[in-house]
Amino acid sequence: MRLEIFSDVVCPWCYIGKQRFDRAVANLTSGGFDLNLEVTYRPFQLDPTAPMDSPTPVRDAYAKKFGGPERANEILNHVTSIAATEGLNFNMDIAVRANTSRAHRLISLAQTTHLDHTKLKELLMIAYFCDGKDVSNINTLVDIATSFGIDRNQVSIMLNSNFGQDQLNSDLLRANDLGVTAVPTYIFNEQWSVPGAQDTETFERVLKKLAQQEMH
Repeated sequence: MRLEIFSDVVCPWCYIGKQRFDRAVANLTSGGFDLNLEVTYRPFQLDPTAPMDSPTPVRDAYAKKFGGPERANEILNHVTSIAATEGLNFNMDIAVRANTSRAHRLISLAQTTHLDHTKLKELLMIAYFCDGKDVSNINTLVDIATSFGIDRNQVSIMLNSNFGQDQLNSDLLRANDLGVTAVPTYIFNEQWSVPGAQDTETFERVLKKLAQQEMH
């Protein structure tokens, strides 16, 4: 069963959804259920106009987008509390607004070199949501990639060029063609779409049902 997960590195519900989905998979697998699941993360940009290498506080960006500091605080406090129930420690006070195109290109590089891009995706989310790192910054991305096991020079050369940009543009267009307008969106076998960060139990039911359909 093929699953494409459209998500953005700086989307709080994408990280919460990842935690819930991964737990659902672990629960089913530990229970002896054979999922035979192939997961691929696909790019989506919540804010393609965000700047490169000029980080500004996320709280300011939310205030501008959602009608002032008070509403921004409400939204950020809400996602932080939801994340905490899933075991995630969001530090939105230090999070910085960033363009995610380079981060998506880095994830694509991991995919093409057959590394566990789902783990790299998580490292990038930790950097953004927990550590206050600028995930548009080349040095930051090189450090993350190197800790993950990708050659430092290879990453530096790639990120300082336009390598992977055409693929990213193509992937973003495909998201549009598939009708993905919000993330996370989970698309199974290019046929069934599950929108949003569903709870773990819902993911378990969906995975079980679709896996059983695959067997028939």
